[in-house]
Amino acid sequence: MRAQTLVFTAAVTCIARGAILRDRLLGRLRRMQRQAQTGEHPLSRLSIPSRGRMLDAVFVLPAGETRAAVLICHGIGETVEYWTGVQHLLASEGVASMVFDYSGYGCSPGMADWRRCEEDAVAAFEFLQSLRPGSPVSLLGFSLGSGIATAILDRTNPQRLVLCAAFTSFRDAACSMGLPRRFTVALPPIWSGEEPLRSCRRPVLIVHGERDRIFPVEMAAKLADWCRPRAELIIVPSHRHNEPFYRPQLAFWGPVAKWLTSGSKEINSTGY
Repeated sequence: MRAQTLVFTAAVTCIARGAILRDRLLGRLRRMQRQAQTGEHPLSRLSIPSRGRMLDAVFVLPAGETRAAVLICHGIGETVEYWTGVQHLLASEGVASMVFDYSGYGCSPGMADWRRCEEDAVAAFEFLQSLRPGSPVSLLGFSLGSGIATAILDRTNPQRLVLCAAFTSFRDAACSMGLPRRFTVALPPIWSGEEPLRSCRRPVLIVHGERDRIFPVEMAAKLADWCRPRAELIIVPSHRHNEPFYRPQLAFWGPVAKWLTSGSKEINSTGY
C-alpha cells in the first residue's frame, strides 16, 4: 500500500500542477480570479485546521436569505480560486458554500495523499458546520472530489449528497483517462462508490455533462443505479467535463441549487 500511496501522490501532484499551469498560460485562471472580484456576495478567506495543517478555504454567503449550505470538494486540477464564480452563482440562488484546498494544493501545506484528502474533507465539513450551527450542511464532490465526498459519508452527517462529473472508482477513473487496466494495480484501490452509495440513506443528486470526455455518462448512470431509489440523475446538454467551473452557468448549477434548497422531487431532470 505504501508504494501505491507514493504513486498516487506523484500522479495527482503532476496532473494537478500541469492542469493549473495550462490554465494559467491560457488565461483561464486570470478570468476566474476576475469573477471572484466582481461577485456581489460576501466572500471570506478562511484557514481550516486539519491534523496540524491549515487548509486554505473560501466561504461565500448569499447577500440575502441563506436557504442551504454546502461543502464543495473540488477536482484534481483546481484550487479554491477556480470555484468563486460557481460560489457566487450558488449564492444568487440562496446557497452558502465553502470550498477548500486539500493538503498539497494551493496555499494548503503538505503533500497530496488520499488519506489526507479524506481527513481534510472531514475537517472542512466540521468547520462549515461550526459556521452554520443548527443548520444542515450538504456535501458536493466534483470529479476527484466525488470520490472523496462518497468516501467520507460515514464520517460526516450531510443532509444531502451531490456528485458532479463523477467516477465509479479511482482505478476506473484512471482507465477512463487512458491508463491501461493492467497497470491499475499500481494505484490504491480507493474511492469505489458502490458500497457507500448502496448503503447511503441520504438523498443523492448526480449531475453530469453530456459531452464529458473524461468520465463517460455511463459512469453517472451506474452511480445512480447504486443508490436508487434515493438518487436523481441529471444530464446537462452540451457540457464538457471542466465547463461547470470554467464557465459557471445556471444550466448546470441551477438544478443543484434548486435541489439543495427546495427538495429533489421538484426538479425536472433528464436522463435515466
